[in-house]
Amino acid sequence: MTQITQFPFVSVSGSPEARGRSYGQQAADRVRKSAAMYGQTLVDLGYDAMARTQLIASFAREIESFAPHYLEEMRGIAAGADVPFEDIVMVNARTEVIAKARAEKKKAAELEPGDGCTGALILPTRSANGRLIHGQNWDWRAECAETAIVLRVRNDNGPDILTFVEAGGLARSGLNSAGVSITANYLESDRDFRQLGVPLSLIRRKVLEQEHFALAIKAVATTPKSCSNNIMIGMAAGFGVDYECTTDEAFPIYPGSDDLIVHANHWVSEVALGKLRDTGRASTPESAYRDWRVRRLLNEKQQLTREDLKRALFDDFGTPYSVCRPPRPGSHDNLSATVAMVIMEPAAGLMEVAPLPALSRSFTRYSLNAEPELLAAA
Repeated sequence: MTQITQFPFVSVSGSPEARGRSYGQQAADRVRKSAAMYGQTLVDLGYDAMARTQLIASFAREIESFAPHYLEEMRGIAAGADVPFEDIVMVNARTEVIAKARAEKKKAAELEPGDGCTGALILPTRSANGRLIHGQNWDWRAECAETAIVLRVRNDNGPDILTFVEAGGLARSGLNSAGVSITANYLESDRDFRQLGVPLSLIRRKVLEQEHFALAIKAVATTPKSCSNNIMIGMAAGFGVDYECTTDEAFPIYPGSDDLIVHANHWVSEVALGKLRDTGRASTPESAYRDWRVRRLLNEKQQLTREDLKRALFDDFGTPYSVCRPPRPGSHDNLSATVAMVIMEPAAGLMEVAPLPALSRSFTRYSLNAEPELLAAA
């Protein structure tokens, strides 16, 4: 990639179908790139058009049972971007679709670039301005720097939403006007893909649709999943919890005595480790020190700011297997990298995002209530 551009901002309102159509029209180029990238992955795995349709249809049925209005929104995105509806379903279920495809074709999961991520949450008692701070690095395919957007949803039937997401998707990391925030990290266990569940991206969207934090917890902890995931949620009023999730259980991790939560890509809960096997070590061997590094850097100061969280997430210890990952070779001619750094302050309704932060420290500030603002390099 010769030039690093900031993530486009897409703002939508109205009915689910109308929101989707506007989204698809505004982000058409990136939606098409996103769909083409994952579509090619299925081709590379040996899926013809009929097999691909059957695979994606199984996830569409799960989505329809969970929240039919998500399919309405996806149909709108497909129409607005002029792509097949199944492509939008694929983008929203890409974790599950690709993993299930690899399992069916007996391809090793570690051949894919690591969907890593290091997340952190700072309680108000450690925050210099008394507000909760929540953020993460998203590690995935470097080319996703050209397929992601920041989406704002003006919602008639719930809180407004601000989310960083792959184009065509309904949510990834984000916050809402009720003060709920969410990030998520890759986890893997021996329980994965024994059942079909709700795609992880749509559980994140469900969290962001909640007006109360207790209902956000319910969405994370009780929704059946196809595979494991780590989901960290924050509450602007001053609480946060991390859930290490399997397909059918969720194991809570609360803030430590330092009023921080930090999580990478290995299982931490002793209860969880007594019940399952962590099968993701081959994909993310450096996870063992990434969370340790972030916590150590944050604990160098007593009162923390968004800039301090950025500093910790910029850490290059062990590079290129570091908290902030520069582009390095993956599989199938892909590069793996920290695609974005996302820093949120849910009480203020703002999110600061930097594309490819190992190469550029330029952030854009996005807001529930204002237009995007390019910030000076950190």
